[in-house]
Formats: sequence, C-alpha cells, structure tokens
Amino acid sequence: MLQGLRFEVVPSWFKETLDKSLFKSPYDYAVETAKQKALEVAHRMPFKHLKSPDVVIGADTVVTVDGLILEKPTDKQDAYRMLSRLSGKEHSVFTGVAIVLCHDKSGSDTDYKVVDFYEETKVKFAELSEEMLWEYINSGEPMDKAGGYGIQALGGMLVEYVKGDFLNVVGFPLNHFCKQLGLIFNSPPESPAHKIKRESDEAWSLVNSLSEGAANGEVELLENGKDVSQSSMQEHIVIGPECSRQDIPHSIVSLLDGFKASKTLFTASKLKVFDVLNSSNSLTLEEVAGQINASVLGTERLLEAAVSLGLLERVKQQNTSVYRNTEQASRFLVSESPESLNGYILHCNDMVWPLFSHLENAVREGTSQHELAFGKKNEDVFQDAYYSKDEVKIRFMDAMHSIARVTGKDVATAFDLSPYKTACDIGGCTGAMAYEFTKAHPGLSVIVFDLPQVIEMRRHFQPKEADDRVSFVAGDFFKDDLPKADLYILARILHDWSDEKLDVLLSKLSKMCTPGCGLLVSEILLDEERKSPSRALLQALSMTEGKQRSPTEYSDLLQKHGFTLKHINHTDNLLDAMLFVKEDPNDRRTLLGCSSASIETAELE
Repeated sequence: MLQGLRFEVVPSWFKETLDKSLFKSPYDYAVETAKQKALEVAHRMPFKHLKSPDVVIGADTVVTVDGLILEKPTDKQDAYRMLSRLSGKEHSVFTGVAIVLCHDKSGSDTDYKVVDFYEETKVKFAELSEEMLWEYINSGEPMDKAGGYGIQALGGMLVEYVKGDFLNVVGFPLNHFCKQLGLIFNSPPESPAHKIKRESDEAWSLVNSLSEGAANGEVELLENGKDVSQSSMQEHIVIGPECSRQDIPHSIVSLLDGFKASKTLFTASKLKVFDVLNSSNSLTLEEVAGQINASVLGTERLLEAAVSLGLLERVKQQNTSVYRNTEQASRFLVSESPESLNGYILHCNDMVWPLFSHLENAVREGTSQHELAFGKKNEDVFQDAYYSKDEVKIRFMDAMHSIARVTGKDVATAFDLSPYKTACDIGGCTGAMAYEFTKAHPGLSVIVFDLPQVIEMRRHFQPKEADDRVSFVAGDFFKDDLPKADLYILARILHDWSDEKLDVLLSKLSKMCTPGCGLLVSEILLDEERKSPSRALLQALSMTEGKQRSPTEYSDLLQKHGFTLKHINHTDNLLDAMLFVKEDPNDRRTLLGCSSASIETAELE
C-alpha cells in the first residue's frame, strides 16, 4: 500500500529518446517523458498483461545545472564530469508526473485522461574534493541515478542544503502527488475519476488531509522511470512528506541496519553467489537460485539486498532482469581473485559473528565469550581451530591469507628497505605477505616463521610462481629461537597478545637484534585520541587478551625493548605500517644488519 493506494510496479517500455532541444524548459521534457511512460503502460496492460488499470502514474526526474540536463551517467568518467559540474553549486531537480485515468467504454475502447504536473527542488552541493568524488563514484551508487547521485543514500553527504520537497529529489514528489490526486477525485461527478471503483474512504486519510477528501482506487505505478520494487516505495512512505529531514537520524539508522548488511555479505559469500556470477557474464534470478541450491524467493531477496549494498548489479535484458558482480565484487569477493577477501569474510561469519552475538556478556565480564559461543573455553577453541581437523586449519589460514594478499603490497612498499638483505616474517602463516616483500625488494630474502601445523598446511596456498627467496621455518615464537635476520616483520601480531606475552616476544627480539636491525610493525593504527578508525575499536570488542594502540602507544611499547620509531606510513589500506630500528645508545652511527651475512654502515636520521 502507498498512502492507501494498492499498486503494482510495471516497468515502462518507452525509450527515453525525446529530443531535449525541442523543449522550452527542463520540466517540460520531464513531464512529457513521464506522460509517454505512463501512456505506454496504459495502452499495453490490457493486451500484454490481460488486465486493465484504473490509474497509471508515471514519473521522470532530471537534474539541471547551468541550463544542462544531467541524466544517468554512462560510466565512471561521465559520473565524474556530472558531479564535478555540481560541486559547490546550487542546481534544480525537476520531477514530471503524469496521472493517466483509464475508463473502459462500451466495447473494447478505453478513454484516457492525462493530468500532469511537475515539482522543482533546489539542491546545493558542498565543494567536493577529488578524493571524495572518486570515493563516492567507486561506491557504484551514482551509476543509476539522475545527476549521478542519490540523496537518500551515500550521496546525502555531498549535499549542503535542500530547498523544497526532499522526496522530489529522491524521485517522487509525494506531497504534491497526494494533493493532485485529491483534486482529481474531488472533481465533479461527471469526471472520469468517478467512474473508477471505490473501496475504502479510511485508506485515504492522508490524501484527505492534504486535499479535502478523496476515494480509493486501483493504481499502476511507475516511479522516476526506474524499475522500483515495493520495498523501495515503502522507503518513501517511511520518510513521509510530513517529516523534517533534520529529524531523521540517518547515521543511527545506518548502524541499526549494519548487522543486516554484514550478514547479507556473509550469506552471499557462504552460498558462493559471487563465484557463481563470476563464472558467467550475467545470470537470471532462477539461474542463480539453481546454482546456489536455494529457493527463488530467498535468492531474489538476497540478490536485491546485495544490489542495494552495491555488491551486485541488476540489468535489464529484453523482458527480464539479470544479475552480475560489480567491479568491486569481482576484485574482492570472488574466491579465486588474487585480492579476494572471501576467506576472511567466512572467518568473520563462522568465528567473529558468534562472539559478537554475546557482546553484552563480554562487556559486563571483560572477557572473551568463546565458551558461550562455541561451547568450549577460549584455549580449547584455539587448540581446536589450529590442531584438529584440516578443514578448520585451512579455513583459519585462508582468512589470514586473504588479509595478507590485500594488504601485503602496501605494507611491503611502505618504506625503503634496500639496506636490509634478510627478513623474518614472524607468524607469517601462508607466506602471502612474504611473497609481496620479495616482489617489492629484489635484494631481500624472507623466512616465514610459524607453528609447525601452519607450515605443514602452507602447500594449499602456494603461489603459481615459486620464489626461492621465501623459505619456511617451523616454531613457536614464544618458546623457540627465532631465525636470524636484518629485518623482522610483525604483521597483525602485537594487537592480539597480552602485555606479558608481548614482553616475552619483544625481549627475545631485542636480544636477537644488534644495532641497526629493523622491526616493521603492521597494524591498524588508532589516532592519538583513540577515536578512529572505528574498525580497530570494533575489532577490540572481541575481547582478545591484546589491545589496539596508537603510534605513540606502539612506540612506547617498543622503546622499552630498545627499538626507536623511524617512520610511519598510513597506507589507506586495511593495515598501516611503522618502521623501528634497534639503536646503539652510545653511537649514532649504527650497523645495518644483525646477521653476519650483511653488515653495512649508514648515518641514521
């Protein structure tokens, strides 16, 4: 129901090819397009769909700036041109609406009466930086929006102010529509509107309040010339023309729905939706449902949710819709992609999600909730995840492998490491990070040091091209001797352990290193006020024994063990990087290299 109207969404087949130059104003073009869309549906329904509508509502929205009509962008560069043109300017959003009243005459003839109108809303964009422009464009949201933005979603962050009906910018001027509909149904008795069957006066309460009374009718609805679902129209009802935009806590609503979005991603990954779509250019709903062995209804709702999140695209082909991966999904969500996060996503679904379902207890007790989530104590779950079934070990390693593949290149190239000849990646798991270091630094060889069971299972993650500069040594970095190297790499290690255990590890490293040895730490770095990034602070709620730190806190931790911070690199990737050096307190000239194979001198900064 839409404000008391029962409706059905019927896509119009009218091709939007009207010559804009023939119209005196943008709103004339929008109104005529809306009229042609509505009339096409009104004429087609009795013959193609074997039912006659009572009312057909068509709409078309255009964005105009500097006398130019901006419709949907054709590609990312077109979106960039549109949004750049809007940056820092006030522009107009026009929606043309056509209401077609259909009345069956004797025989097979039908009378059509068209009532049309338009609504204008002024929108002012803030000055947009290049970074913000491309971040928004790469979200995928602009590609199916008139003017290249959707004010009701991420595009709202670009807007400085709105003058007029907010819903008009969303795509349908509901307030004006209700008033107009009321006028139509309050017209004289001989009006075609009175020949349409009435059902319930109560359902028209909002229309009555806007236009002094009306009646109910059967409605065929098109909104903004788009294929819209009933759920998207219900979103308009929730917003409502009587609500002030300032009264809607969008950020809080986004948080309320955040867990649903996460579970949508997890479920689509678990059911291999992205892999299935990667195997074909595009698939219909029924084809996807068949390949993931799921119901058509459930698959449809999952795919629609994924489209709304920008994970998938839905495209019209002939008389049906097909689905395909977005560019981002192809890159990061397909399991065989070199940068796939699939392993980590499945780890979050299987291991992290259950922990967070007991967050209230975790906060009250200040402890991990492994026992509640998995029926085992924390140390038992750790043993099970590492040492029992091979598939459990592989699943965990795949999660670590995913993060290393996505972050490895940026971490490896964060600093000039040419003075170092040998490195040891402590807790390096599958070696994904190590291989990125040898690619970036031809003169460097890397030893991966991890538990025996991890080293044994690494064969499942071997790169296609072997690199003999990467080798593997088994051991426990808390108990066993570490391999000698010029540079030690600690990626996603320090945040996970208690201060007591870190003292054991860092003390061991400090004794191993002579002056000039490097220590590269890669973690999510908090700002100094510990306010962001929220990803690190949310991760801390899993209540591991470790904690997230700022650069100063990491520096203080390492300084106690003789390591001095030299460089910080905020990579804009999932992990940042810090480079520490073991210094000789008695001499500013320091040996670079703690193994006998590489001893060079350099002036420290």
